[in-house]
Amino acid sequence: MLPTLRTERLVLRPLVTADAEAMHVALSDVDLMRWWSSAPHRDLEETRAYVAANAEQADWLTWAITKDGGEALGWVVLGDCRPGVRELGYILRRAAWGQGLAREAVSAVLSHGFGEMALRRICADVDPDNHASVALLKTLGFRQEGHLRAEWETHIGVRDSLIFGLLAGEWR
Repeated sequence: MLPTLRTERLVLRPLVTADAEAMHVALSDVDLMRWWSSAPHRDLEETRAYVAANAEQADWLTWAITKDGGEALGWVVLGDCRPGVRELGYILRRAAWGQGLAREAVSAVLSHGFGEMALRRICADVDPDNHASVALLKTLGFRQEGHLRAEWETHIGVRDSLIFGLLAGEWR
């Protein structure tokens, strides 16, 4: 069972299928989804299927970012790569930007990953033009470890990918 994580301002709880309507705000936002691996969602049904798949996936641990345990503002995920290693992903609706909520939520998940889960490494895969995400990762102590050319074919074309990594001993 995925534990609920609490920070000063947030409650990170397991994502559930019922979060689809709240997550549709982010997942249908054309500008926000520019750097996502899939196109903005066209309708709520697409989001329902996507959220259900994420909520039910045992290998990918997905926490809904909330202020009080209620409405999902976004999510943070730790995807299974191999023993001791997980891949970090996150999304936050535009209205919640600029408040430090993404940093707070991701920090809580990193602490859980390196603490209770005893991970040795957490990595992230980011589009080079996603400057906000690159800045967040660097602020949290991630190091750029690679630049993969023409790595992803996405809704905006073939894109490069920056690979970032953080080791347990580097996390504060």
